[in-house]
Amino acid sequence: MSKTDSLQTAFYFSSPIYSIEIPEWVDDVNKVCDKYIKEREKKLGKKIGDHGMSYHSTSLAGDSALKELQEYIGSTSWNILDNMGYNLTGYELFCTEFWVQEFGEKGGGHHEGHIHYDNHISGFYFLKCSDKTSIPVFHDPRSTKLMTQLPLKNEIEITSGTEKIHFKPKPGTMIFFPAYMEHQYVVDNGIEPFRFIHFNLQAIRKIITDTIRIQNKPKTKKEKK
Repeated sequence: MSKTDSLQTAFYFSSPIYSIEIPEWVDDVNKVCDKYIKEREKKLGKKIGDHGMSYHSTSLAGDSALKELQEYIGSTSWNILDNMGYNLTGYELFCTEFWVQEFGEKGGGHHEGHIHYDNHISGFYFLKCSDKTSIPVFHDPRSTKLMTQLPLKNEIEITSGTEKIHFKPKPGTMIFFPAYMEHQYVVDNGIEPFRFIHFNLQAIRKIITDTIRIQNKPKTKKEKK
């Protein structure tokens, strides 16, 4: 072997995380979400305090005041799947889950590592956060790699061996990622408010959606006879 020979490196099977800053929507979206959080707080009550609580709203889908946000999430998710190389011909993309949540004022709010099964794109839009609040953490989705994980030389440096990474969002940060990626939120200390919207989208075959539309189509008087 010549001394000039060297190993050729190629990286495969990567998992992308996309982010963008849209702070101009934060104030208006927060105003809409206030009522959802208040409804949830009222339903759960605060008789025993709210340490460790995560106020999880009902669905925001269909709220006309959030139409621009929903349309942006839908179109961007479609473009992401297309950019990842998926052939979406014959598919429609639906927002299966869309809600806002806020961690308790007294701290302790968090989420253990999890995924949102039966979806293709997941994401967050941060409304209230700072360098003193919780942060999202993403885990390496390659389970077979984790089975043989070795100690890292540098836990801070991001390398091929890194098993989890985190983001430090600001109000207006929006993150999209493949729904198969495990994610969590570290324990919030309750120093400042922490609120974000979470969404999940699923690509469904048009043959299925078309069939459902036909079945649910109101029958004419002639068809009823």
